[in-house]
Amino acid sequence: MRWLAKLIYFKILGWKIVGNTNFSQDSIKKAVIIAAPHTSWHDFYIGVLLRAVLKVKTNFVGKKELFIFPFGLFFRALGGAPINRQNNENKVDAIANLFKQKEEFRMTMAPEGTRKKVTEWRTGFYYIAKKANVPIIMFTLDFENKQNKISEPFYPTDDVEADFKYMYSFFEGVKGKIPEYS
Repeated sequence: MRWLAKLIYFKILGWKIVGNTNFSQDSIKKAVIIAAPHTSWHDFYIGVLLRAVLKVKTNFVGKKELFIFPFGLFFRALGGAPINRQNNENKVDAIANLFKQKEEFRMTMAPEGTRKKVTEWRTGFYYIAKKANVPIIMFTLDFENKQNKISEPFYPTDDVEADFKYMYSFFEGVKGKIPEYS
């Protein structure tokens, strides 16, 4: 299926990969992957194609109720992992525990938390990466230039403000499918 993904991604859609093109399943076993700007449902299939082209298994999380039969099989096949939050456990802790339980886990999410325009990202992904002691890998959904730019692994420091400034700068000037939401 990888050849089909490459055909669609490169030849039919005309996209390209720039930046950390060495990112592979073997290079990073655990990471929080953030994709931005998230402005459209089109982002999903670009991401699915990109992971097939790079041959990288990625994951997402959802509440455990989504993973019951028959949809649970589909969501797990796509890389989904259920969160079984305890009554006193928050989402950051629950997801960080998933990283500890798994030998290989690359969680992908949109830092905006929505497809609409936001002025600031949600911070959960950042604190998950810190708590799980895993890097953040950033990739752009640049529909204007038809490219996915992939960052080198970035380990959050203790300077939240500087870290977010650095991450925002990676996505500077990138236009999503719906530019006014970028």
